[in-house]
Amino acid sequence: MKFEAITIKDIAKALNLSVSTVSKALHGSHEISKETKAQVLAYASKYKYKPNPIAQSLKKGRSKSIGVIVCNIDNNFFSQAINGIESVARQKDYNVIITQSQESYDREVANSEHLSSRSVDGLIISLSAETRNVDHLVRLHEKGLPIALFDRVTDAIATHQVIADNYKGAYEATRHLLQQGFRRIAHITSSLSLSITVERMQGYRQALEDAGLQPDERYIKLCAHGGMIQEETRLALMQLLELEDRPDAIFTASDRLSTTTLSLLRQMYIEIPGQIALVGFTNSISADIFNPALTAVVQPALEMGQQITELLIQLIESKRPVTSFQKLVLATELKIRDSSTRPPA
Repeated sequence: MKFEAITIKDIAKALNLSVSTVSKALHGSHEISKETKAQVLAYASKYKYKPNPIAQSLKKGRSKSIGVIVCNIDNNFFSQAINGIESVARQKDYNVIITQSQESYDREVANSEHLSSRSVDGLIISLSAETRNVDHLVRLHEKGLPIALFDRVTDAIATHQVIADNYKGAYEATRHLLQQGFRRIAHITSSLSLSITVERMQGYRQALEDAGLQPDERYIKLCAHGGMIQEETRLALMQLLELEDRPDAIFTASDRLSTTTLSLLRQMYIEIPGQIALVGFTNSISADIFNPALTAVVQPALEMGQQITELLIQLIESKRPVTSFQKLVLATELKIRDSSTRPPA
């Protein structure tokens, strides 16, 4: 059975009033008598009248909704970021529509077109691993749709960005492994089209060079889908293990790559960190109860979601064209646990 919400017209008909009178009474207009206001409000309350958000948006020229595109919501980082997005949106009286690209460029394009066709007031986007050009977003941006980027960003669109300090996070993770005495440190990472991949690889390379080590290209493995396909991660790991001088440590550059690599090493009965140490990027709340507990670079995901939403809403509600944009870089934290610490001699 279809639910039929009560409308202003229904109230007007029931009380033998004009639609205009009911509308003014509901909005507390001084033009309407106290008696009529009380009568209208009592009836509206009894029959649970709620304003039609679509009708209101048509009047105001806004839908009071924000579209969000992320790779997948079961990623610990993105689920926490979405919590941040929704917390700010709720405070500002905006609804949030969440979509997933599943690391697919085609789905990202389809999602952005669908959200814009639903007249969202703005978009928050973290790019997919397959995205190598952002013409679809540039077109929407040029048509006047406010867009803000977080985590996986591009400079092809002049707008606000919020990222983690990926370079420093990767540098500190690699330096920690070096300080523990590991020298053959491999790096399993995502597509080079992603800003986070480039920034984290730069930090990894620089830490090795600062320790007097030349980065070995054989130890760097790219997973085009960022670990969403487990076989892709398995293949990268097997290629490393088949090397004659196989790595004594691995630094993984994303949430899914980190947890999958840990699981695969465990399945292969490889001692961690005895045979291979492991440090990863992950916001998993279970990292400290993994076996072994996983040393991880943690991003301020909740804060990133909050900050990017604040910036997008500023764009949406600005009375003048915005020509100056912010790029916020938030600090990461290295949480050292058992997976990367050598036992005492």
